[in-house]
Amino acid sequence: MSNWRWWLCSLLFVATTVNYLDRQVLSLTYEEFIKPEFHWTDADYGTITGLFSIFYAIACLFAGKFVDWMGTKKGYLIAIGVWSGGACLHAACGWATTLFVDSVDSVAALRAVEAGTQAAVAIASTSVWLFLLCRGILALGEAGNFPAAIKVTAEYFPKKDRAFATSLFNAGASVGALAAPLCIPPLAKNFGWEMAFIIIGGLGFIWMFFWQFMYDKPEESKHVNEAELEYIHQDDATEEKPQNATEKAPIQMLSHAWIYFVLGIGAIIMAMLEPTPIVSWWLYVGILLLNLPFYRYYKFKQTWSFVVGKFFTDGVWWFFLFWAPSYFQNQFGYKASDGMGQALIFTLYAIVTIISIGGGYLPKIFVEKKGMEPYAGRMLAMLLFAFFPIAALFAQPLGATTAWWPAILIGIAGAGHQAWSANLFSTIGDMFPKNYIATITGIGAMAGGIGSMLIQMAAGKLFTHAEEQGAAFQFLGFEGKPAGYFIMFIFCGVAYLTAWIIMKSLVPKYKKVEA
Repeated sequence: MSNWRWWLCSLLFVATTVNYLDRQVLSLTYEEFIKPEFHWTDADYGTITGLFSIFYAIACLFAGKFVDWMGTKKGYLIAIGVWSGGACLHAACGWATTLFVDSVDSVAALRAVEAGTQAAVAIASTSVWLFLLCRGILALGEAGNFPAAIKVTAEYFPKKDRAFATSLFNAGASVGALAAPLCIPPLAKNFGWEMAFIIIGGLGFIWMFFWQFMYDKPEESKHVNEAELEYIHQDDATEEKPQNATEKAPIQMLSHAWIYFVLGIGAIIMAMLEPTPIVSWWLYVGILLLNLPFYRYYKFKQTWSFVVGKFFTDGVWWFFLFWAPSYFQNQFGYKASDGMGQALIFTLYAIVTIISIGGGYLPKIFVEKKGMEPYAGRMLAMLLFAFFPIAALFAQPLGATTAWWPAILIGIAGAGHQAWSANLFSTIGDMFPKNYIATITGIGAMAGGIGSMLIQMAAGKLFTHAEEQGAAFQFLGFEGKPAGYFIMFIFCGVAYLTAWIIMKSLVPKYKKVEA
């Protein structure tokens, strides 16, 4: 039997690695390089990461449909081309800021402006909007990665192998986060933070070359022989064929989808232009309008189960991804460009990478060795992995002795997320027809993006408030910013068990969605 499916899985792994490298450039350059240059606060950074999450969420909702419509090959090419371009575009934000702020005439002059002055405020607000534009383009493209990758997994792997294949390519998220502290801070330190965005962003264009020549559907690929094709399609006899041709939303709803899109985006822009202490209701109105063309998918409890799993847990991973470098610098004084800072972040993601790969293999053992039905085996595995993030509750108390404890414990929590995520994605292939998969993945990713937006913005405001209050802000023996971190770690620790309980109540046993 040929094994071309594993070569494609490797290509998905590389794409996911590049995806997370591009996402990490900002977090690894924020505290040391970008924050002082543009006079940002943690609230500014929280706004950027939070709105990136909602941009990503909105794009994910349509990315699944886009991949289904364009096809896996073209859809993936376009997605990575857009996000790579958006990643490189960040490098121009300093130059663009000088065009809009009259009091500075060069990039070098940005950092020299005195903090707290009107010029510093103008630089901060202008640069935040410019970075939001670039993050929006990045999010638009990155949203296509997981719907396309999950669809490739469903096309090339039988059910029993999908969680393992997903865990392998999803390990790219960990490897990307692992490689990031070793390459991004040195690039920024030696060549400027702008070059870090350009060099890392350019990797995606190289990947596009290989995808163009390596991917075809299994039935059309010259690299897949009959034995492998038979192995790939071993579940076809037990899967019900969808009715009539397509499983798209009703024609009338789709024909008016552009109206909902324009109204929804308009409502979200209003929420951004008129921010309130609590996220504006306009934001929720916009999200509701954007979801209307997909209303038929929400009638399934299986959809809501996946939505809940993503909503509660995606933001936890993104919180660790976006805030860990800042945490080690603020809490322990280790910059991302210092050897100790790099060692801590590397250790964190090394633990994530090593442990998480086995996450997709565990349900395979349950199914093949214990004779469990795939969905039951997957849910049991997810329950076990839901206990891993509880380790984050001890990060702050044990961090009083050494920074290595938080690195190790957050790594264990992150590994739990990656293993959880690999199995969560695979539940879609278990319960939905293949031509639903990209769309359902997009809907779930949007829910995850919304959850992440709420966590990132809350974290940014919490950290800024805690820093301003100093010793007056206390929580369980910690004060100031450390108290804020402890609050966030507690939420991260219990999110997965909460999600699992709700998911299990929605879909207690395996039930295939009938088209």
